[in-house]
Amino acid sequence: MAHQDVVGILTWRKGERFSEPDYLRRLVVAGQKLGAKVYLFSHQDVNVAERKIRGFTPTKAGGWSSKWYAWPDVVIDRYRRRVPQYMRLRHSKLFTFANSPFSKKWRVTLMLAKDERVSHWIPESSVYAPGKVKAMLKRFPIVYIKPGNGTGGRSILKVMAAGRQYVLSGRDRLSALHQATLKTAEGVEKWVKRWVKEQQLRDGNFLVQQGVDLGVLPNRVADVRVLIQKDEQGDWSVTGCGVRVGEKGSSTSNLHGGGKAVPFQPFLAAVFGKERARTITSEVVQLAHQTAVTLEERFGRMMEFGLDIGVDVDGRPWLIEVNPKPGREVFREIGDMDTYERAIARPVQFALQLLR
Repeated sequence: MAHQDVVGILTWRKGERFSEPDYLRRLVVAGQKLGAKVYLFSHQDVNVAERKIRGFTPTKAGGWSSKWYAWPDVVIDRYRRRVPQYMRLRHSKLFTFANSPFSKKWRVTLMLAKDERVSHWIPESSVYAPGKVKAMLKRFPIVYIKPGNGTGGRSILKVMAAGRQYVLSGRDRLSALHQATLKTAEGVEKWVKRWVKEQQLRDGNFLVQQGVDLGVLPNRVADVRVLIQKDEQGDWSVTGCGVRVGEKGSSTSNLHGGGKAVPFQPFLAAVFGKERARTITSEVVQLAHQTAVTLEERFGRMMEFGLDIGVDVDGRPWLIEVNPKPGREVFREIGDMDTYERAIARPVQFALQLLR
C-alpha cells in the first residue's frame, strides 16, 4: 500500500478547546482533500518513546475525535503562546517543521529597519524609554506606542499633535477605548509611562514608532493586510490583499475593535484613482516579496506571513507589522471565498511539497 503523507499541526489546546478552532478545522479538511493524513496536536500529545502522537480531527457534529497517529512526516507550527513546554518542543530535533521559529515582533521591526533592501518602507522605530515619546513628537506629528508582542490592535496608543495640544487615543488589553487631550509633551510622557506600565504584556517591550498618516478617509484609519505564502511549487506568492477600515475615531483598523474589511483594488482606486492605484499595488507586492525573502534569510525556512501595510495620504506604502502565523479572515469578511479557500490550502500544499 502506498505511503500516505502525514501532516501534524502543532497548536495550543486545553481539553478539547483549541486556539483558532474554526481555521484549524478548515486546515485539516483542506489537507485531507489533498490526500494527506492531517491532525492537530499539542505539546502534551507527543509520545517520544513509542514515536506516536495523540492527534485530533474535526467531527461532522462540530466536535473533535482523538486517537493515536503515526509520527508526522512534516509539522506546521500554529502555536501562538510562548509557554516553556512548547518552546522546548519547538527547539527539539523531534520533527521536520515547515516553518522556523520567529523572533518577537519588536526585534523583527528593528532588524528590518537596519536592512537597506526594506528599510525605506519601515517607519522610524525604537524601544520605549522615558523621554523617547517627547523626542519623537518634536519630529513627527503622529507617534504610536505599541507592545512589541501584542496582537489584535490591543494596547496600541496613538499620540497626535493637534495645534497646541496633544490628542491621545488607544485600546487597552480588553479592547476598551481610552482618549485624552493634554496641553504639554511632559504631560504626554507621564500619561504614556502609566499606559506602558498598565498595558505591559508578559514578555514584551514597547516600541515608540513614527506615526504614518493613514487618514485617507475622514476620521478613520485604514490599512492593508497582505497575505504572502509559499505556493505548491515552494515559491513566494501574494495570495491576496484586503483593506481594514477602523471605526470612526479609533486609532487602529483591527476587525476585533469594530473595524470592517473592504476589497483592496476598489478601495485604492476610489481614493487615489485607477492609475495611481496600479502603481501602489505593484509597490505593495514588491514590499511583501522583499520582506519575506529577507526574513527567510534571517530565520530559516518560513511558509507564510501576514503583513500589515499602511498606505499614507500620499500613496506611499509603509510596513507596520509582520506576523508569521497570520489569520486570513479578512478575505472571508470581504466575501472573497476563492482567496480564503486558497489561503487555507496553501500551508498544507507547501508542507506536502517539502516531502517531494
